Amino acid sequence: MEYVILAVVIAVVAVGAIAGLVVSGRRRQQLPPKSQAPVITAPKTPQEPQVGEEAAPPTEEPRRTVEEVELPEAEAVPETVEAVEAEQVPALEVPEPTAGRLVRLRSRLSRSQNSLGKGLLSLLSREHLDEDTWEEIEDTLLTADVGVAPTQELVERLRTRVKVLGTRTPDELRTLLREELVELIGKDADRTVRSTKHEDGPAVVLVVGVNGVGKTTTTGKLARVLVADGRTVVLGAADTFRAAAADQLQTWGERVGARTVRGPEGGDPASVAFDAVKEGIAEGADTVLVDTAGRLHTKTGLMDELGKVKRVVEKHGPVDEVLLVLDATTGQNGLIQARVFAEVVDITGIVLTKLDGTAKGGIVVAVQRELGVPVKLIGLGEGADDLAPFEPGAFVDALIGD
Repeated sequence: MEYVILAVVIAVVAVGAIAGLVVSGRRRQQLPPKSQAPVITAPKTPQEPQVGEEAAPPTEEPRRTVEEVELPEAEAVPETVEAVEAEQVPALEVPEPTAGRLVRLRSRLSRSQNSLGKGLLSLLSREHLDEDTWEEIEDTLLTADVGVAPTQELVERLRTRVKVLGTRTPDELRTLLREELVELIGKDADRTVRSTKHEDGPAVVLVVGVNGVGKTTTTGKLARVLVADGRTVVLGAADTFRAAAADQLQTWGERVGARTVRGPEGGDPASVAFDAVKEGIAEGADTVLVDTAGRLHTKTGLMDELGKVKRVVEKHGPVDEVLLVLDATTGQNGLIQARVFAEVVDITGIVLTKLDGTAKGGIVVAVQRELGVPVKLIGLGEGADDLAPFEPGAFVDALIGD
């Protein structure tokens, strides 16, 4: 009996042990695996020199002689400060020659040509030139701003010559009209810009006109004309009231190597003009061009200031030229401006700008009759070399075509 009880106890103990092993195994499967700690790699740093038994034996490195070492090629550098400055200065422009410039720009007069020249040729070519036709010829001339008195004068001469001529072939009419227009414009007037240096100083040219006529641009282009003719030029930026006028003029000067004298914005224009002439004398320049303020002709104070500029400049010497810049598109308004300016300063020449953009080519005749001074330059575009010395024959040829 004792053996039976002992066997039962042993069996119960064995069953319990087996059950415990099974439960513990299941628990192990349910537990998540242990996460491994992140590995942090320290940046490699040069090791400290070691001493004693831990010191590493020195290693032999290959060494090169001085002759074996190749040196990098040195870059070429300018030898002087002047060479550095020369590399930074842009190349100067070479202006287009002025001789024959108007002939090269004749196509720019297409609007005036269609209105004045071709219009007159068409009317004169009619089989019968009755009173109505002559009235149309007068209207064409007046529309082109030739002016009343010059128009009557031209029509009367044309009538007489056509009556004497009798037959009127196209070539004969063209020759007739050309001769009469050249005579009306004036072929004997002195149209050269007086820019030749004197013994005691440069020639001085004042450029005057109201705002918007292209006065500063014309001054810059005139500098190119003079440089193209071999003159050395100094520019005076005496238009101190218009923002960026001095910068604009200086840009024009830098393109052809002309120095620009300028003052503070809103400063005294007469002072700038005086300093410009002084600089021209010091440099030995041929010509000093002074761009005056685009003063409104209705403001007496500003016109008086223009007279002051001229008087101050004359302390150095005489003013050789006073060029009045007029916008050809303004027509009769330009004549009003011309009258007022002529009362303040002695106008010696006229510059007509924007003549390529108007059908009023007759303003050349009208303004000359009004002031009694010749047109010396005309502007025929926006290009830097589109300012041309005025040549009556070439101008008429452009108007009436081939």
